[in-house]
Amino acid sequence: MTYRTRLPHRTRGPGALVTGGSRGLGLFMARQLAERGCVVTIAARDADELERAAVRLREETGATVHTAVCDVRDRAAVGALVREVHERDGLDLVIANAGVIQVAPVDAVDAAEFADAMDTMFFGALHTSLEALPYLKRTRGRLGLIGSVGGLLGVPHLLAYSCAKAAVGALAEGLHAEAAASGVSVTAVHPGLMRTGSHRQAEFGGDVDAEFGWFSTAAGAPLLSMDAERAARRIVDAVIQRRARLVLTAPAKAAQLVHGVAPGLTTRLSGVAARLLPTAQGRGPLRQGAEAGEPRNPVARLVRSWGSARNDRVVDRANQHEPGPRTSS
Repeated sequence: MTYRTRLPHRTRGPGALVTGGSRGLGLFMARQLAERGCVVTIAARDADELERAAVRLREETGATVHTAVCDVRDRAAVGALVREVHERDGLDLVIANAGVIQVAPVDAVDAAEFADAMDTMFFGALHTSLEALPYLKRTRGRLGLIGSVGGLLGVPHLLAYSCAKAAVGALAEGLHAEAAASGVSVTAVHPGLMRTGSHRQAEFGGDVDAEFGWFSTAAGAPLLSMDAERAARRIVDAVIQRRARLVLTAPAKAAQLVHGVAPGLTTRLSGVAARLLPTAQGRGPLRQGAEAGEPRNPVARLVRSWGSARNDRVVDRANQHEPGPRTSS
């Protein structure tokens, strides 16, 4: 049996909230919390997707699972959600996970894509943190902010994502320092590539088919990516144990180490990698991965089929079937 760190039990709860909890990593973290006896609320923008996720969680864990339609870009909506969870279940643990993934060369996007990434990931995490902290101080609770290895170094063709995740990482570290005196712990989580099925919900620009090809291959490749359910277990353990920081996957840890020791070298290597990625084919609306075709090159199609196989298999369990509103995990 796998050992799982658990929260102290209370009469009402423990109460846990996961934003972006309807699919992917957020859904897997919600499942971990439910298995540990939490009363879990999952929040996202798609009501149907939330209900499918909640039904599955209830069937698999027997836990009490609530849903909430909420746009984390709207601070008032987040405030109402957090207050509702606190009054109904008590608020012991919050994980800010809502996000978008945009894959495109910078020539194929505009400032609007950067604003979208910042609004959803940084301001979403900020709104969740600011609204939850007063309640978490009453319970000496725990807050987890999901960043990314992409926030520790700039990743070509994921630049808007990297900028937003870098801001989330800085927010988590600063809040950890400031909230410690009140008994609230804040954990900065920086996962590398994970097999969450997110390639279907991610948005692609430029040469859409080619961008989808390389991203879905990397996100599912055995040596580069991590099983998302194992990642979720480690993340929930880290938040419950009040760890300040967690970096997941060996490649992510190596990239962080090399970048810290030789940032100039990693930047130059990123430039080499960027030359191998698809070139822009003009600007246009981003398209979700579920709408993308296979790479035109037969060798690239074969590589994508091999690399993405494990990621494709997790689509159903991760509730990633249908393209929904522009928020993913």
